Amino acid sequence: MSARSISPDLVAALKRLRLGGLLPTLAERFSLAEKEDTPYEDLLLMLLVDEISRRDSTASIRRADVAGLDPDMVLERWDKSAKVTYDRRIMNELVSLRFVEDHRNVVVLGPVGVGKTFLANALGHLCCRAGFNVRLLRADALLRLLKQSRMDNSREAVMTELATVDVLIIDDFALEPMSREESRDIYQLFVERNARLSTVVTSNRDTAEWIAVFDDALLAQSAVDRFKNNAFDLVVDGESYRSRLKPNIDKLPPPPSAPVKKVAAHPRSKGAARRR
Repeated sequence: MSARSISPDLVAALKRLRLGGLLPTLAERFSLAEKEDTPYEDLLLMLLVDEISRRDSTASIRRADVAGLDPDMVLERWDKSAKVTYDRRIMNELVSLRFVEDHRNVVVLGPVGVGKTFLANALGHLCCRAGFNVRLLRADALLRLLKQSRMDNSREAVMTELATVDVLIIDDFALEPMSREESRDIYQLFVERNARLSTVVTSNRDTAEWIAVFDDALLAQSAVDRFKNNAFDLVVDGESYRSRLKPNIDKLPPPPSAPVKKVAAHPRSKGAARRR
């Protein structure tokens, strides 16, 4: 059955029911069903599974976009030949997403450039595919957002959003000392999310060193102790992974050839034509 043999009435009905996503593969499915003598019930199930899969994929992409995840930093694109080491048992546990269901935290620790941000993004994409809402913010951007919210009287709304998202990813935490207000913001965020929702933090510093970046040592000890005792530690070490993300001219497709412009011939003058 060719695509042209699908009746216009069927096309119109599918579109009205918002099932137009079935159309690109509908003729192929019909042809396969005829060839294999598939029962109508099985054919209907096949079509509905196609539509569910398409909608799940679309929703996952939308959630990842809203989350601020890097679209290229997915687990399928992780370079397994990278010279970095980490506990694969912990990574396998994280990939199962049980840490989200159990409201556990994750700390991705390691020196600069070993792929901590990549792995955090990859976990975020897996969470989006599983239907969880995710938000990724660099630590400095998070602190700026909270500072701005105090200035424009939106702090309660911003803090509520951050405290209730299924998975919050904070990248590059504890790079610089925090002010008193910033320390209180992070304390509140850690305490409100702990054991209720999952927070993923990447950092160059061990959790024991986080206390030093807080302005208030008592707040720091309370927040960090709660966080780290409910967290999986994924320690990444080795050579820089960033060189593997560097553009490689040898792997790029050739540029499209420039179209040849036709040069219009100059019309002969009437005088020239008469002289001929």
